This record gives sequence, structure tokens and C-alpha cells, in this order.
Amino acid sequence: MTLKTGDIITFERTFTVKDVELFTEISGDEGIHHKTPDEQGRLVIQGLLTATLPTKVGGDHNVLARTMNFEFIRPVFTGDTIICEVKIDQYEKQENNRTAITSSFLCSNQKDKPVLRGTFAGVILANQD
Repeated sequence: MTLKTGDIITFERTFTVKDVELFTEISGDEGIHHKTPDEQGRLVIQGLLTATLPTKVGGDHNVLARTMNFEFIRPVFTGDTIICEVKIDQYEKQENNRTAITSSFLCSNQKDKPVLRGTFAGVILANQD
């Protein structure tokens, strides 16, 4: 699928304890809230693990990221299903066989409460999309 300005891409993911354990191992983010369940038996998801959701669009379309901005609005817990909506704000061919892309996104939990918003920008090399 070739992207264009104005496209909206939506997907979702439910985070698990295994996701948190793996991300803890990889990132070294071992905050007590990522390792000790709350009174409901849930762990808090690392903010940057939640932030991997909008980067899926970049991975799916071979975007070389230049900037990423995140605003973490509320915590995400294991068992939460996060719906991520990414809007392509700019998709513009450039002279140097690259395509500039900028996007904005909003991630909300299963209760329709926003948890993360932000933007990312980068380039796609020719023949990559």
C-alpha cells in the first residue's frame, strides 16, 4: 500500500506481562512499577513500549525516522488494548529520490481514554514503499 497525505491507519495491540518482561530486559527500564503488580494484578507498561505502536507504521513503510515526539497522557497496564490512529500529515516526493513523511498519532485505551499522542517525521528512500 502506497501512502498519501490524509491517510489514516488504525491498528490495536493488547499488552501482556511477557511484553513488559522482554522490554524490561532489552531496555533496562526496571522501575518497580514495571516489575510489581498493582492491587489489580497489572503491571505498568513502559512508556517507550507503548510508543512502539505508532512506529509500526514506520516499520511497515520503511521510514527512516528523523524526529519523534511523544506526550504520555496516562499509564497503560498489562491487559489493556491500545488503539492507535496514525494520520499521514505529509507525504511528499523530493528531488533526491526520497519521500518526506510526517505523521501525527493518538493512542487510546479500550475505554476510549487517550494514553499517548505525538508526531513523527522521516524519509522513505526510493523503491522502499
